[in-house]
Amino acid sequence: GVGKTTLIQKVTQALKSSGIPIDGFYTEEVREGGRRTGFDVVTLSGKRGPLSRVSSDSSASRREYRVGQYVVDLVSFEQLVLPMLRNVNPGSDAEKRICVIDEIGKMELFSQAFIQAVRQTLAGSGTVVLGTIPIPKGKPLDLVEEIRSRKDVKVFNVS
Repeated sequence: GVGKTTLIQKVTQALKSSGIPIDGFYTEEVREGGRRTGFDVVTLSGKRGPLSRVSSDSSASRREYRVGQYVVDLVSFEQLVLPMLRNVNPGSDAEKRICVIDEIGKMELFSQAFIQAVRQTLAGSGTVVLGTIPIPKGKPLDLVEEIRSRKDVKVFNVS
């Protein structure tokens, strides 16, 4: 709630208007009647789908991925994000491409395929990743700490 996504959106608009090749996604709050009911994934190409919603019941019958009061829609998330991440053109050092990944957090990390796709994207030399990661609270998230400790990563704290 400090403005990470707002910052990502503004940077993305500036880069797009400069003609820099950019793709990716951000997460956006979904509000109903003034209260947050979940999050959507929005790709930079304009596709949108649910990432999570407030759970209507506390007894989870089928296998559910939960973060607090939210149930994560892994199928929707993967359908939107994975094709886009796998298509991030590796580019060349001459023409670096930018991939926006907002966010690499608890909800997104339920997806093993997402974890692999993020690692592959970070390994590509022709791609610059503009992403957001949470500040560690409680148990560290493996991929987040892996990213934070990379030599080729610059972390900015947003407050």
